[in-house]
Amino acid sequence: MTKTQLLRSTLAALSLGALLAASPATAGRKVERGVESVHQPVVERTDFVFDVSADPAGELAATEAKRLATWFSALDLRYGDHVTLAGAGQAPRALHDGIDAVVARYGLLVEGEAPVTAGDAPAGGLRIVVSRSIASVPGCPAWRDRGETQLQGGLSDNYGCATASNLAAMIADPRDLVEGRQPGIDDRNVVNGKAIKAYTDKAPTGAGALQVMSAGGR
Repeated sequence: MTKTQLLRSTLAALSLGALLAASPATAGRKVERGVESVHQPVVERTDFVFDVSADPAGELAATEAKRLATWFSALDLRYGDHVTLAGAGQAPRALHDGIDAVVARYGLLVEGEAPVTAGDAPAGGLRIVVSRSIASVPGCPAWRDRGETQLQGGLSDNYGCATASNLAAMIADPRDLVEGRQPGIDDRNVVNGKAIKAYTDKAPTGAGALQVMSAGGR
């Protein structure tokens, strides 16, 4: 056997060994040759329900308001949560206003239609639904294969995990990943914009001319 034949045989054996070593990790997995990662954030929503009743005057009683605030605190109500009301058509307006006031303490607003939940709102009362969404990336990180043993020209199994996981962790309202935002003016940002505009429009304190001072104080 010549040196050339020996070299070819050795290279063939090494290539076969590398393929056999890589095959268990990539077996049964589709080879991805594009730039779009198969790992994408998944959004899961949970609905929490709380029923309140109106007092004889049709308002939110102080005891009910305290119960509601305690429930919100236990849920750690925060930005990204969506508060809606069920049974709004049969409850007094004063009861709505009382709930709005409690929700406002947490920097949120009561939104539109509530999602469907088991059971009905109490007669003459309201059902408060807090919808909370969480974004995560299942299967990440993925170390089933390694780039140096990927001999089929495809992406690593872990490709895109870092970007998708960071997006899921940083998104303030995970529901935006599913529904996005409608174009237009958000009334909640108008008040914030007024404060920022007033700050930026105010003339700097050092804009005027410097005062002329003499040694005699005149």
